[in-house]
Amino acid sequence: QVHLVESGGGLVQAGGSLRLSCAASGLTLRVYAMGWFRQAPGKEREFVAAISWSSGTVTYYGDSVKGRFTISRDNAKNTVYLQMNSLKPEDTAVYFCAADRTVAVPSLRSYDYDYWGQGTQVTVSS
Repeated sequence: QVHLVESGGGLVQAGGSLRLSCAASGLTLRVYAMGWFRQAPGKEREFVAAISWSSGTVTYYGDSVKGRFTISRDNAKNTVYLQMNSLKPEDTAVYFCAADRTVAVPSLRSYDYDYWGQGTQVTVSS
């Protein structure tokens, strides 16, 4: 059974940093593209970042996080990370990681992803 477990969320002041982790079990992370999405109250789920399978040579970012967030992966640890710097109050949301069994470029569309975690709350105070 596949499980994706996010951790690292919390409360941080604007301008601060957080590092989210997504630990995968029940699958071989190397053959999955991975993505991070977020959802704020009353809003639709939003693409944040994605990384290609295997060595993760291809990465994509949502326009609102470009230059501030970095996605990375450690296949030996079956874990994907999202480093978030220069956080803003508008980054407040529940953050989800997701896995997509594909060797193509990673998708920006949530419906392309096969497995999802339960999410971790990130709150940025002004």
